[in-house]
Amino acid sequence: MSIRHPNLVAFQTILIKEVLRFMRIWVQTILPTAITTALYFLIFGGLIGPRIGPMDGFSYMDFIVPGLIMLGVITNSYANVVSSFYFSKFSHSVEEMLVSPIPNYLILLGFLGGGIARGAVVGSAVTLVSWLFTDLSIHNGWVVISIGLLTAALFSLAGFINAIYAQSFDDISIVPTFVLTPLTYLGGVFYSISMLPPFWQTVSLANPILYMVNGFRYGVLGTSNIPLTTSYAIIIGFILVLFTICLYLLNRGIGIRT
Repeated sequence: MSIRHPNLVAFQTILIKEVLRFMRIWVQTILPTAITTALYFLIFGGLIGPRIGPMDGFSYMDFIVPGLIMLGVITNSYANVVSSFYFSKFSHSVEEMLVSPIPNYLILLGFLGGGIARGAVVGSAVTLVSWLFTDLSIHNGWVVISIGLLTAALFSLAGFINAIYAQSFDDISIVPTFVLTPLTYLGGVFYSISMLPPFWQTVSLANPILYMVNGFRYGVLGTSNIPLTTSYAIIIGFILVLFTICLYLLNRGIGIRT
């Protein structure tokens, strides 16, 4: 009989807890995004799309599919970690984990895994919804999966930082409302930056979400306004920076220990 390492058991416990947390209330965590996406397809793709016409060589309905999938992945991976970790702070259960023998990086990876899992589940649900409105085939499955998971990891880490600094339940909604939502909608979800004047194309390059949406769009449609290697470099670079910041904040007990 094999004996599992205690650290592995601890990581699996946190991860399973995080997954069960959002799966038990799937009506609140998964279904709303699927319904919202269906409305986007009906309104933007079905009603407005024919008036806009083709974009980058694809029908408008097909063009917005990758962006809508990424929209679901970004918002849900972020929301899962920020709400879960803040509640752990609020209930003081995170303090029990910090004084246990579990390494802090495993605590971080456990919450990170939960955010990635929710992002993947929601992304899959949105993909299934998109096939009700389009007959898209995936151009490069490896790019789709890797960009999707990396993006979910990045915004899970961003949600972790938000949760650490949040002092009330209202604080966990400030960043998604005033930062995340504008960046997402201005990140090429509903349009190609090739439509913009040169100045605004340059300004758009400062939006990190643009690289994620375009990288994912390449995986689905085979077209992108951004080189694929640049998209990977930007995403991985942000992940490394945010992971380092998260681990530093956790080690110092910032926002947790009083």
